[in-house]
Amino acid sequence: MFAVIRTGGKQYRVNAGDVLRVEKLRAEAGETVQFNDVLVLGDKVGAPTVAGAAVQATVIDQIKGEKTINFVRRRRKHSSKRTKGHRQQLTLVRVTDILATGAEGTGVKAAVGAASKE
Repeated sequence: MFAVIRTGGKQYRVNAGDVLRVEKLRAEAGETVQFNDVLVLGDKVGAPTVAGAAVQATVIDQIKGEKTINFVRRRRKHSSKRTKGHRQQLTLVRVTDILATGAEGTGVKAAVGAASKE
């Protein structure tokens, strides 16, 4: 069975055993987290989410994405140039279980983004 989850402003289609690179989560390596925003579960489509469904995953590591380079050159007489680089903070997770019901009573920590407020 597959599920579509939402985290970090993106949507991911997952199966049990998949490894994902998601936006940085507030969790340590080895912890189990639970994604509660399940948009689709098999043939059930949520409105906006499927009630009681969740996806559990184990955090493998906190990593950085590939470097993107932004080069800006201003026109005509000024001849100024500027280069900026960026590496996105990511979390590597492995999907362990897809729960169709009973997500509230599992006691597993919810997957919360690192930048979000408590």
